[in-house]
Amino acid sequence: MQQLTRDVVIVGAGAAGLTAANELKKAGLSVVVLEARDRVGGRLWTDVIDGAMLEIGGQWVSPDQEALKETIAELGLETYSRYREGDSVYIGRDGALRRFTGEIFPVAPETEKEIVRLIDKLDEMVAQIDPDRPWEHPDAEELDRISFEAWLEQQTPDQEARDNIALFIAGAMLTKPAYAFSALQALLMAASAGSFTHLVDADYILDERVVGGLQQVPLLLAERLGDDVLLGQAVNEVHWSDEGVRVVTDAGLEVRARFVVLAHAPILYPWIEFQPALPRLKQQMHQHISMGFVIKVHAVYDRPFWREQGLSGTAFSPYELSHEAYDNTNHGDERGTLVGFVSDRNADDLFRVSADERKARILESLSHYYGPEALDPIVYFESDWGAEEWTRGAYAASFDLGGLARYGADLRTPVGPIHFACSDMAGAGYQHVDGAIRMGRLVAANIVEGARA
Repeated sequence: MQQLTRDVVIVGAGAAGLTAANELKKAGLSVVVLEARDRVGGRLWTDVIDGAMLEIGGQWVSPDQEALKETIAELGLETYSRYREGDSVYIGRDGALRRFTGEIFPVAPETEKEIVRLIDKLDEMVAQIDPDRPWEHPDAEELDRISFEAWLEQQTPDQEARDNIALFIAGAMLTKPAYAFSALQALLMAASAGSFTHLVDADYILDERVVGGLQQVPLLLAERLGDDVLLGQAVNEVHWSDEGVRVVTDAGLEVRARFVVLAHAPILYPWIEFQPALPRLKQQMHQHISMGFVIKVHAVYDRPFWREQGLSGTAFSPYELSHEAYDNTNHGDERGTLVGFVSDRNADDLFRVSADERKARILESLSHYYGPEALDPIVYFESDWGAEEWTRGAYAASFDLGGLARYGADLRTPVGPIHFACSDMAGAGYQHVDGAIRMGRLVAANIVEGARA
């Protein structure tokens, strides 16, 4: 068995783990990063499929994501704005397509009034939430006992208003049905972006992309670490005590270190054998966390034909299979790319049919937004993170009803020399690369402080 000795061993070469490793190295500590996959990046993955560059994982940068923007600038990467000129489209409960501009969907006046009222109410509630400590809200337990769907039903009898408000949290972010997570979890999601209004505004939350793909962030961070990043090293044992850790991989590597950072999705903790076992509270908590489920659909065409119709490419509908879609054309590419999303129960249903039928249904949904030309892309690809062994869902993990108030305060708490860091446990930037970077910085600072103690 090959053996290494380091100050810190990091499990997972995503943005959180690589950020932590670089920060620790700057502080003078020796590190090694162990990655189960044959690539770095975690949920960031840019690949060429049938001649088209596709961002299979995360890709957007918003103005509030200061940690990510700082990292992009430090690495010397360039960004460009998402295409948004022209009209957006919305398909309502009546099945009719309507063009619009601005943030509010073109619904009946009474429904629009309810949507605006709900957004204002949610913004007021979000302003009272600390995204790093949502469980400290005075009504946290009450808000965590009721599903977001049931909470919306208490607020308005307008079904279309409820469907559209739910869309921004359930379909677009947590990728779970609105009855499967709490109102508190919904408020955390909005608070992590600064406000519910930010989630509603696609031009804000999906502002920029990185030229060449966002995976360049972890790739360049890994380059700085050189031979201290090891691929194909799935960790299956963590032995720990007050003196340090011994980490074993299924490839026959053993690393002894003072600290270990688990920098991957928390749903993967049960795949590791801990000796001694993690505390009972941690084990119980991990049973109340699960990933969402979304299919990210990439459709490349010979040209961005929707622009010829005066469309921005932005499309929404809580009643369509693809509940949202955008112009995702790469910087400097003459071809046009659309990206669409199918989440939660709609995604479940699509995996009960053949791949050909799944493709046909998704393209049919896109054609409802963009017309018949959407049916015939020259490249078609589905990102299914549920099939990724070392992720098992998307975009991130969230608690079931009651779990956030009950266990949230313990999510990041170290266990002896074992520390935890990933976007799934971020406050600001929750579920995003920005949150992963913030957590990487935080855990590194905590370890440096502990190492000096």
